[in-house]
Amino acid sequence: MKNYRIIFKSFTLFVGIMFLLVSCTKLEDENFGDIIASEFTPEKSDLASLVGPAYTNWRTLMMNETGLFYLQELTADAVVIPARPNGWVDDGLYRRPHLHQWTTQDAYVNTVWSSAYGGITNTNRILYQIESDIIPMEEGKEALIAELKVLRASYYYVLIDAFGSVPIVEQFDLPEGFLPEQSSRQEAYDFIVQEITEALPDLREESDLTMYGRFNKWGAYALLAKVYLNAEVYTGEANWDGVISATSAIIESGNYALDPNPEDPFITENQNSEEIIFAIPYDENYAEGYDDGFMMHLISLHPANQATFNIATSPWGGSAAVPQFIDTYDEDDERLAKDWLQGQQYSSNGEPLMGTMDMEGEPLVFVNDIPSIYSSSEASGYRLAKYEYKQGLQESMSNDVPLLRYSDVLMMKAEALLRTGNPDEAALLVTHVRERSFTDNPEKATVTGSELLEGSTYDYGVRDEFNDMYTQEGGDDIQFGRFLDELGWEFSQEGRRRQDLIRFGIFTEKSWFSHQPNGEFRSLFPIPQQELNTNPNLVQNRGY
Repeated sequence: MKNYRIIFKSFTLFVGIMFLLVSCTKLEDENFGDIIASEFTPEKSDLASLVGPAYTNWRTLMMNETGLFYLQELTADAVVIPARPNGWVDDGLYRRPHLHQWTTQDAYVNTVWSSAYGGITNTNRILYQIESDIIPMEEGKEALIAELKVLRASYYYVLIDAFGSVPIVEQFDLPEGFLPEQSSRQEAYDFIVQEITEALPDLREESDLTMYGRFNKWGAYALLAKVYLNAEVYTGEANWDGVISATSAIIESGNYALDPNPEDPFITENQNSEEIIFAIPYDENYAEGYDDGFMMHLISLHPANQATFNIATSPWGGSAAVPQFIDTYDEDDERLAKDWLQGQQYSSNGEPLMGTMDMEGEPLVFVNDIPSIYSSSEASGYRLAKYEYKQGLQESMSNDVPLLRYSDVLMMKAEALLRTGNPDEAALLVTHVRERSFTDNPEKATVTGSELLEGSTYDYGVRDEFNDMYTQEGGDDIQFGRFLDELGWEFSQEGRRRQDLIRFGIFTEKSWFSHQPNGEFRSLFPIPQQELNTNPNLVQNRGY
């Protein structure tokens, strides 16, 4: 997206608003006098710039090399970064998520915690400025406050999903040395639900580009549905009726629809997608580097693929699909070919590419085989390609990340219907989502309620050639496993697989690739050690 980057540029009248607090548990700030010129009264056209600094943390949170996307995917059963001939060992950094051996000091847990709390701090700062009239507003104050509270709730949603019991801080003007108390997961859940539901009446309803990359009423409903979807995990009590109610509100609004092609929400210029409800905008010029950039192409593509897409810098060739996951696809499912780069690789002018490492001089053919997390070939594994790789890619990509989209709304409602004894109604929604992925074989798009009640087609078990380990666990025993498969096919590479596996009881129970279960407590990540050292009010999660 190029035309709506204003929310990610600093507004000239802000002096102190743009800096973040790296450590989120302190949350104090001494620059209150430098926040903003008090005589400034923002007009409607200024609002995107006003709230922008509170949204920017989502960029680092989501697509940083050790951010939420990789925390959710590398710990699950669809994406892996094995040791490669050119590296990707890094003292076990990329191996530990797959093996469920992460520690309190791993970069993944630090990045997610600090980025989420950085967003909370920025949101609290702007709320403080608006609510105390440091930024006087003549109109739209209630709607802006409601929007910011939903945004803050989105950061807390990430935190309770990843860490469970976390501190809840709603104020910015805190006394020096303030250290927040830790709330239970139930308390944090209740806070998030209350913040969203109380904000709904005041939120803007526009779904056009004026609200792109920001939370409107429908984005809030989608976030609420996501929280309700995982309520049983968070609190021990399911809320499927809440899921149905929230998703129905979005469907009945008529503001969104499935794009004709499943890849449309992921193209480079995806801001006009009818499907995107809330997106995180990225731009190769304004959001770049390890903190803010979107570098999936560098992390996954082979160095030789530089010639495929005329990339400005050489890719690193790390992440790929877990072969067992690829084996679950129907061969006629067009998402298999569209979402995963596979087979012989070519330059942009059609010349076959050759290997440059352990396969030097041999045709570079991506195969659905990876020997082990500990050892692989340069051609091992299909590469991540759901997001369009445009010609002339820079170090960072310009594709916006659709965090909440209409397909997810339909599938959340379908899951709630399935779990409340309405599989045939659920099947109608799933079929609707599938129809655009079986255009050459439309009869295969149809799924029945009885099929959704079946187990998974995923062949679970260890498949590690390096350690000569092979076990057979299968997926027939997974309740609603076929629906879990549907989630995998529709939402591959979207930074959510761990959450789905937890909800379906798989994450700490099944084996895949080189992974074996390593404790039920691994359904939560540890609170970073640096935060425990800073705030004695925090209690570490069980098992760490």
